[in-house]
Amino acid sequence: MAERYNAIVVGGGHNGLTTAAYLAKAGLKTLVLERRSILGGATLTESPVPGFKFSVASYLVSLLRPQVIRELDLSKHGLQMAPSVGTYTPHWDGYLDRRTDHADTIREIRKWSHRDADNYDDFKQTVTDITRFIRPAIDLPAPDPYGDPQEWLAYAGLAKEFGHLPLRTKGALLDLITGSAYDFLSRWFEGEPLVGTMSASGIIGTFLGIKSPGTGMVFLHHYFGEIDGSFREWALPRGGTGALIHAMVRLFQDLGGEIRLNSPVERITLANGRADGVVVGGQTLAFDMVASNADVVHTYQRLLGQEPRGRKEGARLAAKRHSMSLFVIYFGTKGHYPDIKHHTILLGERYEGLLTDIFQKKVLGEDFSIYLHRPTATDPSLAPSGCDTFYALAPVPHLDSGTDWSAQAEPMRQAVARRLSETVLPGLEENLQTSKVVTPQTFHDRLWSYKGAGFGQEPL
Repeated sequence: MAERYNAIVVGGGHNGLTTAAYLAKAGLKTLVLERRSILGGATLTESPVPGFKFSVASYLVSLLRPQVIRELDLSKHGLQMAPSVGTYTPHWDGYLDRRTDHADTIREIRKWSHRDADNYDDFKQTVTDITRFIRPAIDLPAPDPYGDPQEWLAYAGLAKEFGHLPLRTKGALLDLITGSAYDFLSRWFEGEPLVGTMSASGIIGTFLGIKSPGTGMVFLHHYFGEIDGSFREWALPRGGTGALIHAMVRLFQDLGGEIRLNSPVERITLANGRADGVVVGGQTLAFDMVASNADVVHTYQRLLGQEPRGRKEGARLAAKRHSMSLFVIYFGTKGHYPDIKHHTILLGERYEGLLTDIFQKKVLGEDFSIYLHRPTATDPSLAPSGCDTFYALAPVPHLDSGTDWSAQAEPMRQAVARRLSETVLPGLEENLQTSKVVTPQTFHDRLWSYKGAGFGQEPL
């Protein structure tokens, strides 16, 4: 007789472990099956050399709901959050330093535009009002578009609340939902560094440029980040994003949950159209319910081996455009770079590139954008005393573009290091203690990220 569980979770990433923890907390006999020898998926912190710690893919916590932290008591199990500390944007005319201190930020913005400084508070209040309005929808069960229409009744209150919003807030919300991040921000601001830096939040995880319709909603999505009730706050778990996984594993095991590593699921079996078991190492494990932490393509096309909801929907799923591919380069340095706060988006002459669909290029040009992050600005424990850690994200052509990514890894590392040395990290190449390159192929092979799409896996 097959071994039976109340629930089986396929994959031990952050979403899978969150699901498993709630199931175990409800008293269900729950099993997590992870194909690798380590849990975490894209939310993993590694130490390539002693003293340096790098978060492999998911680099910040922004969308982990506060009630999840409370309900799972993750703080009790070791999770400590350190809020991020601002953005720094170089420009050929100087720089824009948006800090955690509000008055300092206003002074910085005023250097570029008095109008922008005067509009900044009004802008923040409007976007905060929109976020407060939409936030309840995040916690509602997503209705099945093919299912019972009554599932949409939970959203009736949201529709009623929309009618009570001020006219200006309604208009701003509709602009964000239907338009681009660039167009929305340009109604408020004129300074190039401010518009460019903020617009970049509209293209993260997309295949678009900042003037593309739909990027307004992606921009708004990033305002859902919430730390202790404060919107647009992102944080780094002390010890790297892998610390979130450690806290979830401690909780899950305290609740009696079972974890099996090195246990790739071969397939999910069906009986009368319903999933009823998973095959692992030739053994079938039965369950009352199953949840998959694998991406939708892998779950339906490999594990189930059939088209979801008919051939038409399955074909649409397979052809769906995926999020952007990334090169990620980690740097560990001797010496500090205290002027680099938390995020750095290099724009300069590359600002015009953000106005077009730069991610649709089929080859990597001489000119490319870089997003730089300095984790040690928030958590010095990630590097030895007197040292720093950085990682640079560069959007690149997709995994299916025909590029030999293994051959491009070292030239790309050198190009990024050279660009950073010439701009915000002088002496980087001489100060390097360690470095590591993650290519789109690595994302695909190691993390099973569909077509090497990088960083589409933030903690939810």
